Amino acid sequence: QQVLLEILNTGEKIDLLKMAEEKRRKGEPLVMVFVGINGTGKTTTIAKIAKMFSKKGFLAVLACSDTYRAGSIEQLSEHAKRLGVRIIKHTYGADPAAVAYDATNYAKAHGINAVLIDTAGRIQTDKNLMNELAKIKRVINPDLTILTVDALTGNDAVMQAEEFNKAI
Repeated sequence: QQVLLEILNTGEKIDLLKMAEEKRRKGEPLVMVFVGINGTGKTTTIAKIAKMFSKKGFLAVLACSDTYRAGSIEQLSEHAKRLGVRIIKHTYGADPAAVAYDATNYAKAHGINAVLIDTAGRIQTDKNLMNELAKIKRVINPDLTILTVDALTGNDAVMQAEEFNKAI
């Protein structure tokens, strides 16, 4: 158990609340984009982080840049409704970078502290979809890119992280 704790506790600590507070003092939102393969919990993680921000007095907006998966807009909309936060969405098939751009501009214009961008799940070997992520990053220049991976993935998680990092 101690060895596992040592492994998990290495590296840089990321304090989302501290980052959001620093951005709030500058009058800017903390912009986060969530990436990963299909079914790893990106949308659910976004809802959990939005709830955490709300509990700590920060305003969040959710961006539905997953414009491909059937039900993705409805799923994120339901989370937003339950949490009482705003969602920025377009229609299915819309440009995911445009949704992220609109959400970021909305946050800036309305004093929102955090932009949480949900993206479509994709396998790291799909060049077209990885290029789409690169476009989102180029358009909005997020403060953080969060990779969600399945806990059962094991060592393949490192390879996934490396491939996503290369692309974006």
